[in-house]
Amino acid sequence: MKCYELVMHSAEETMEFAARLAEKLKEKDVIALEGDLGAGKTTFTKGLAKGLGIERTISSPTFTIVKEYKGRLPLYHMDVYRLEDTFEDLGFDEYFDGDGVTVVEWAHLIQPQLPDELLYIHLYHHGESERKIVIEPVGKRYEQLCKEIMEA
Repeated sequence: MKCYELVMHSAEETMEFAARLAEKLKEKDVIALEGDLGAGKTTFTKGLAKGLGIERTISSPTFTIVKEYKGRLPLYHMDVYRLEDTFEDLGFDEYFDGDGVTVVEWAHLIQPQLPDELLYIHLYHHGESERKIVIEPVGKRYEQLCKEIMEA
């Protein structure tokens, strides 16, 4: 499986890349966001929302676990950072199998609940204001999606 690496020079550039990705997303797509604290996971999600035509302000669902937004496709934005072993009863599969796009910040914390195929986006601090993004597709759908996005 091929990984892709990008360096973003600003939050705006990160959002623009995420918006381009969002244009290619379909219902049931799952994006697992991982990386450093403050590296831009919520900023990335804001870009996805923009690309999905969502006009509401996007904020991290740290204390609510899931926020839902309406756009071209519904966006289910999850932040599972504060979960421990309670995730089994929260019905994440209903979102993963739903009619929208699901973004999970700190996805490794619910690894057993994640679908077999998904797109990992890892964000890391890279210098003073830059961010390194590592994109890891898992499954044919996401491998094809990455080819389309990276060749555009």
